[in-house]
Amino acid sequence: MILVLLFMAALFLAYANGANDNFKATATVYGAGVLSYRKALLLATAAQATGSAASLLLASALVKAFSGKGLVPDSAVSNPLFLTTVGIAAALTVLIATHAGLPVSTTHALIGGLVGAGLIFAPSGLAWGALGAKYFMPLLISPVLALAGAAVLYPIARRLRCALGIEAQSCVCVEPGAELVPAAPEGAAVVQRAGALLTVSAEGACAGPYVGSVFGVSAQQIADSLHFCSAFSLGFARGLNDTPKVFGLLVAAQLSGVEMRLALVCVAVVMAVGGLLHSRKLAETMGKRITPLNTGQGLLANVVASALVIGASLLGSPVSTTHVSTGAIFGIGLSRRQANWPLVGGIVLAWVATLPLGALLAYGTGALLRGF
Repeated sequence: MILVLLFMAALFLAYANGANDNFKATATVYGAGVLSYRKALLLATAAQATGSAASLLLASALVKAFSGKGLVPDSAVSNPLFLTTVGIAAALTVLIATHAGLPVSTTHALIGGLVGAGLIFAPSGLAWGALGAKYFMPLLISPVLALAGAAVLYPIARRLRCALGIEAQSCVCVEPGAELVPAAPEGAAVVQRAGALLTVSAEGACAGPYVGSVFGVSAQQIADSLHFCSAFSLGFARGLNDTPKVFGLLVAAQLSGVEMRLALVCVAVVMAVGGLLHSRKLAETMGKRITPLNTGQGLLANVVASALVIGASLLGSPVSTTHVSTGAIFGIGLSRRQANWPLVGGIVLAWVATLPLGALLAYGTGALLRGF
């Protein structure tokens, strides 16, 4: 019965992870208006499922990292109640943030869960030194690298685009029932709707298509195709990096090869379901509210984020896909001086609160489970 409870806790965490993380891969595609919400969600789900399938072969180091080995004694790691506590606490932490529409790190929630459960099941055995070197450093450095990479590469990419003779047009978003009329003398656009005239300045413009071609192929078509590939790559990286974190909770079950594959399939499917049902708020936050994005900007953010996450996964380093992708998008906004600072401040505050909240929930859950 304890092993069944452990398996249910792992699925609960997979559901929460999908709800908060799945759409992040295609947030820029949705924010740039390249795909509708539904199509972007389906693309994110397919990418995550592919990454989850590959994770068993390519990310075994992360399975060990998030089983708690090295942070708590082996006696605690082999205790199904300990791992059940970690899974339940991390899932609750992530679902609370998802309900608030804030992108947080499952990685942070898991680390908080490991610490809180460790204080209940092995209070004298926590390796605080390993917590800093093995977990904190990659989590602190990765979003800074993503932000810096996107902020530095964006001006370079923009100059390269201009050198190729490709221009980014601007357009005015007009709601159904409205129509443009001849421009005002100062050059601003004028919109007519229901008999009223509304003047829209250049500051109200949104990113439009790219004008130009590369080797005879439309620049916009190339940018859209690469943007799709980068979104799929980031979704693949997320599945590759996050699935082992959930699956690592099941090490105490000592699954056979066949059982392990079946459990992995269950984790991947439940993760996809969580994303399909709970991604709307996160889509708006990541895709549209941090900073306005066009196709090229979203493409660059995805390339930076996916490169960092895939590299970290191959090295067995537990980075946060959330921190990396959010950092890359914020880097674009910072470079263009169009970042939503109040929202970014709220997201960072949520990041800071994730670990202690996970630890607190794990401590309470562990005390209850141990009592029963």
